[in-house]
Amino acid sequence: MNSRKQALDKANTLIEALPWLSRFHGKTVVVKYGGNAMTDPALRERFVENIVFLRYAGLRPVVVHGGGPQINAHLDRLGVSSTFAAGLRVTTPETMDVVRMVLVGQVNRDIVGLINAHGPFAVGISGEDAHLFTAERKSAWVDGAPVDLGRVGEVVDVQPGVVRTLLDDGRIPVVSSVARSDEGVFNVNADTAAAALAVSIDASKLVVLTDVEGLYADYPACEELISRLTAGELEAMLPELSSGMVPKMEACLQAVCGGVPQAHVLDGRTPHSMLLEIFTNEGIGTMVVAEAEEPTEPVDIFEGE
Repeated sequence: MNSRKQALDKANTLIEALPWLSRFHGKTVVVKYGGNAMTDPALRERFVENIVFLRYAGLRPVVVHGGGPQINAHLDRLGVSSTFAAGLRVTTPETMDVVRMVLVGQVNRDIVGLINAHGPFAVGISGEDAHLFTAERKSAWVDGAPVDLGRVGEVVDVQPGVVRTLLDDGRIPVVSSVARSDEGVFNVNADTAAAALAVSIDASKLVVLTDVEGLYADYPACEELISRLTAGELEAMLPELSSGMVPKMEACLQAVCGGVPQAHVLDGRTPHSMLLEIFTNEGIGTMVVAEAEEPTEPVDIFEGE
């Protein structure tokens, strides 16, 4: 009897996914990948399975990744100190060499290899390739004073032709978050790079995987998760957010203001969090939308209201 009930539960889940499967066919989703979901072997495999599932379900996933834990580990092995300011890594020329090597030569290849264990899907590219990302030196302020972040860039131009070509060929682009500039190669925040890319390729959704469940109303005093908010509401909250959440929520704001219908912050530590978000009626995490209009039923998280 238990096996019959389990089979019925699976069937009900598949039926619940049907309207989403029909609506999402051919839609592009940009997924920013990082945090514990990148370093925990079990979560890493679940992430890859989710990405491949999206591809088989008819979506067009693009992965933009960072690699903070891997960069930290390599810097520690080399005895190179690294500091953060305004939620971003201060990147000296020496640190930039390590960042470039780890992101492009190690992390990118690891993700591509894991995806391609399921089929000939993933193609790894750098933000430098085909002038995909062009950056300018990023300015930052901490407690009202300017901070020199070194070779940290802000994406000012995206040439997405190579990504579009790969998507049209049925591939899964895996993009490392470095960029070209007039001053050499720059380290760019993967959250904001993913947002810039999502806007440039007219993505239907940006998904930012992180190590928290989403955005809280007044953390730590209040642990009530905000499930949905508008761009205006988020903009008003930004000055009060923790430094670690600022780049992620700024990326969501950039995406929806640039025309992406929705941006969502999901807990990458939750197995199959992307599938729970996309193919079930119960959303998770925090969704950012441009307008305050109430969604219709069922919620179409890709095509807007």
